[in-house]
Amino acid sequence: MSARDLLRRATGSQQAVSREDLEARAASLEEALRAGGERLDPDAAGRGRAVVAKVGERTGLAGGRTVVALAGATGSGKSSLFNALVGSDVARVGARRPTTSTATAAVWGTGPAGPLLDWLRVGRRHEVAEPTAGGDGVDASGGATDLDGLVLLDLPDFDSRVSSHREEVDRLLQLVDVFVWVTDPQKYADAVIHEDYLARLSDHGATMLAVLNQADRLSPEGVAACQQDLRRLLSRDGVDDVEVILTSASTGAGVVELRHRIARSVQGHNAAEQRLLADVRGSARELRAGVAESEPSVGEDADDELVEALSRAAGIPIVLDAVQRDYRNEAWSSTGWPFTRWVRALRPDPLKRLRLPTGDDRRGEAGVTVRDVRSALGRSSLPPPTPAARSAVSLAVRTLGDRASEGLPPRWADAVIEAAGPLDADLGDELDQAVVTTPLRARRPAWWGVCNLLQWLFALTAVAGLVWLVVLAVLGWLQMDTLFEPPRLGPVPWPVVLLGGGLVAGLLLAVLGRAVARVGARRRRRVVARRLRESVERVAGGHIVAPVRQVLADHRRTREALDGARG
Repeated sequence: MSARDLLRRATGSQQAVSREDLEARAASLEEALRAGGERLDPDAAGRGRAVVAKVGERTGLAGGRTVVALAGATGSGKSSLFNALVGSDVARVGARRPTTSTATAAVWGTGPAGPLLDWLRVGRRHEVAEPTAGGDGVDASGGATDLDGLVLLDLPDFDSRVSSHREEVDRLLQLVDVFVWVTDPQKYADAVIHEDYLARLSDHGATMLAVLNQADRLSPEGVAACQQDLRRLLSRDGVDDVEVILTSASTGAGVVELRHRIARSVQGHNAAEQRLLADVRGSARELRAGVAESEPSVGEDADDELVEALSRAAGIPIVLDAVQRDYRNEAWSSTGWPFTRWVRALRPDPLKRLRLPTGDDRRGEAGVTVRDVRSALGRSSLPPPTPAARSAVSLAVRTLGDRASEGLPPRWADAVIEAAGPLDADLGDELDQAVVTTPLRARRPAWWGVCNLLQWLFALTAVAGLVWLVVLAVLGWLQMDTLFEPPRLGPVPWPVVLLGGGLVAGLLLAVLGRAVARVGARRRRRVVARRLRESVERVAGGHIVAPVRQVLADHRRTREALDGARG
């Protein structure tokens, strides 16, 4: 195949990556890192942030250049191949190993390369004078000349015994656009290149070349066997469809083909985007391993077990007992026998003893409700939760956490359980405020007023009868009783009828009122229980369920963003 045919085939097969797509996927990766936060693996997250930063820095460099790095082991002929591609002895070649200690850059074209090389931190630079090209970008010797924009790097040996050399190789391999792995028949199966580099960079197959240098030292059968075995090893590393080019820096064989393959990357002006996109995909895939395929479903409302446990911890059974007693006391003060009501007044108010609200939501002239006033007063006097109540809350919270974290990776599951949290001081205060700010009384029943009116009517009747009898007794003492003979209802004088009837009717009404009050107290208990349950549900939803749902929402955002970054 001629050089012109090689160039046409190379330049027509590279898949383009748009800058917009790259930036969108990098933004998705950044969103995943932000949503995942500390629930992602810290090492993988650190590498992901470095990738996002690199995308911003690399795309911000003007010039549209392509950075190609020659990487190889000691003695692979990497520097000799570099000189053959450049066309002059730029890199130092010698028998002493390692020869290459710092990276050397060869720059084609007149565009600005300084900022890019400064970003790469490569100090040794050589500008290549490009030969005159024909119409196809091929010079008279068959070499591709359309390399305008190429920055070719000769890296130190990655298997050097000098640690600084290996560190420099690792640093630059994180930044370059295209990898050219130069090996030889003796070291092409070396574990260092396959385990430490090729397997880790398996996502970058589109921007990777493999070169089997020094092929002139083998017979044709040996070359074919080495080439086939190298392809097998590359496939095992997860790098498929990578071209394996046979070269010889000493004879020049294969250099033209390698030059054409590099020209493909340069002419596409897309190698940097491909490399960065592979970095984004690789980072997203690594982070995706720490994220589940879906999230458990948790509703906005707390379940009954949790609400019941929180209600007991908040002392709501004690409050409901006090509400029931308070209703009966209020009912007795309105419907009881007027002559014994003062006995009830001596008993302490069960709600006031607990410093609980006794009013409704009626606003005063300043627009302040009883609830506002009670909230400003601070805590109630309810006793702290018992150990059994605390254990019940912890068990209910743990059950919620286990259900919400089912199927999630360990870091996310721990975050869900931590978000639910135990019964701490803040939750205790919120529960107490939920009780304090809930009105525990309602509008006075109408039958209280009717009974109160009747009781006073019966009391006045009894008093009238008693006064009448007293007057008759005084008149009898004065021996004037014959002048004022009282009327009778049958054999019973009316004063006795009024006194006895008033007392009996008042007592009967009091007994009836007490029975009805017990029914009303139970009804009031149920009404207040619903109010308090709603208040506890709001606390449970805001303090326990909402944080859990937020963690699950972050997991969903992380998962979707990573899927978007992977494409």
